[in-house]
Amino acid sequence: MTVEQLSLVLRQLREERGWSQEQLAERADLNRSYLGEVERGRAVPSIVTVAKLAEALEIQLSSFIARCEHI
Repeated sequence: MTVEQLSLVLRQLREERGWSQEQLAERADLNRSYLGEVERGRAVPSIVTVAKLAEALEIQLSSFIARCEHI
């Protein structure tokens, strides 16, 4: 999984839910500007952060990662 794949899937999942970056950041207990950096592929999140994002998006971590690998 590349940073580009992760950022694309993250944005797709957020937009599918109709959420702003601020809404997702709040749900995942992350800073909104950091989330923006992740979505632009400028920051590499830890697996803990990816797990927080998956939980906030109500998707299993394994499904999130699998979706990244199929982009």
